[in-house]
Amino acid sequence: MTGTGAAAPRTGWPAISGVVRRLPEYMTIWVPLLLSAAHLVSFSLWTIWISFTPSTLVPVSGWVGLRNYTAVMASRNWKIAFDNLLLFGSAFVLLSLVTGLILAILLDQRIRGENVLRSIFLYPLAVSFVVTGTVWSWLLNPGLGIQKLVHDLGWTSFRFDWLVDRDMAIWTIVIAAIWQSSGFAMALFLAGLRSVDADIIKAAQIDGAGPIRTYWRVILPTLWPITITVVVVQLQFAISAFDLVRALTNGGPGIATQLPALVVYDLMFQRSQLGRGAAAAVLMLLILLVVLLPYAAWRYVQRRRATHA
Repeated sequence: MTGTGAAAPRTGWPAISGVVRRLPEYMTIWVPLLLSAAHLVSFSLWTIWISFTPSTLVPVSGWVGLRNYTAVMASRNWKIAFDNLLLFGSAFVLLSLVTGLILAILLDQRIRGENVLRSIFLYPLAVSFVVTGTVWSWLLNPGLGIQKLVHDLGWTSFRFDWLVDRDMAIWTIVIAAIWQSSGFAMALFLAGLRSVDADIIKAAQIDGAGPIRTYWRVILPTLWPITITVVVVQLQFAISAFDLVRALTNGGPGIATQLPALVVYDLMFQRSQLGRGAAAAVLMLLILLVVLLPYAAWRYVQRRRATHA
């Protein structure tokens, strides 16, 4: 009995010692993660509370109900920003998806210099949105960039003044955003293409399917989980886009390229309407949740199916 009782503490010691040894790892991972989560949750709750108060230059207590929300949604700035978000988000996500897929298919042909090309396509991801916006504002400026270069070459009738055209300026943001983010889509699609079972491809080739039909009917249908992931990530960027737009067009000409994030900035820091700015930020959060919650539910269902398979 004594020997059995003495041996009991020793059985748990290896597990305890293992936890002690891995304590630095746990602290390295979990402490920043928990602090980030606490920061995100606390400031989100603070913003929601401010959105229901009559705060202007500084936060004040009080309750105004949905007045800030109705004022924001009734404003011309928000309506234009929301319309631009629909146009920018749909065009950017679709075109970056197609561009990334085409680049991935081209690299999947095992062409010479693949590593160099892959690095070139991925390079824009390493550039900040401010730098991207600034450089593209130079390229698209009629007096400095592409239009001036073509005029200097003798083609004086050429026009590429989208940056100062109220109807076309939003497309300059689409172009810059595609340049910045299509490499991300390419990397995910290329990883998916390289993971397709080679036996499936060989079977399609034996059945007489050509390269185009093999990709369209056999390979691409297996990439739909990656496609959903790319769409969700790109939509998150489109909804929260600020740095790129601020550096490229600053919402102009006029307010032609306003996006929700710029409306939040304008209300909070330029007009000193803290309550309305917080309401606009909460509306942005709700738009994000419309994208993220279905994606989280889909991931949960996929994980459950994989577990029970």
